[in-house]
Amino acid sequence: MNISMNELKAALRRCFEASGYFVGNYEDAANMILWLEKHGLNGLGELQRALPYIAEDREKPLSTVVYEDSTSAIIDSNGRSALNCIAASVDLAHAKALEVGIATVTVHNCHNRMFILKALTDCGRRGISIAAYWQNGSQTVTEHTAAIKAGDRYPSYSGATTTLAASEDDKQALTIICSSRVDLTSSLQRSSGNRNARYVSAAQVAANKEHSVDNGIEIDDALWAEINRIGEGILVENSDQSRQGAGGR
Repeated sequence: MNISMNELKAALRRCFEASGYFVGNYEDAANMILWLEKHGLNGLGELQRALPYIAEDREKPLSTVVYEDSTSAIIDSNGRSALNCIAASVDLAHAKALEVGIATVTVHNCHNRMFILKALTDCGRRGISIAAYWQNGSQTVTEHTAAIKAGDRYPSYSGATTTLAASEDDKQALTIICSSRVDLTSSLQRSSGNRNARYVSAAQVAANKEHSVDNGIEIDDALWAEINRIGEGILVENSDQSRQGAGGR
């Protein structure tokens, strides 16, 4: 079925609020998914893989800073989804880069890292260049990288399937490099064994958005039903609170 971006955003906000995301976090989560989808980067596919686990985030500890100095930091996200923690890591890299010119932040134990692209874009539009790199998979490892130059409106993205062996150190990890002095770009090298390589330029990302604006968002009926089913929890909760309030007066 085809829906508008406004319809999708409203439904996603309800879905994540019902899943226990805090105010601000559920706005970020909805925006991250919508950003990927409307720019042709399969936000709804990423969401479909994440959806069965999003409610578990409320039971997990908040992200913790394991190490920090003036130019770098290591963060443990404690198994949370990037949907409710990665924006803060990008903000930390941005703040350090403003202070010292270039900074590196490594995030461990973070799922759904593709959603970082919205936060990267926001950083670039604020005049700071930023790049990110991560790997997915334990049997078949895929590599991913994205970057945006300072002042640009859109990032580039590349991904590939590799013959690399999975490393426990890299599992669910992501590296962010941010600079106020150097324009950062990234793309995967044509390494031996890489296949299914994909590169999406900033110009293509912009063109994908124009198509989405003109044509709306195509979404699987079952996924749309599940997003709305989860979001109904907010309507029920609000209804219960209204009844309790009315009875108390």
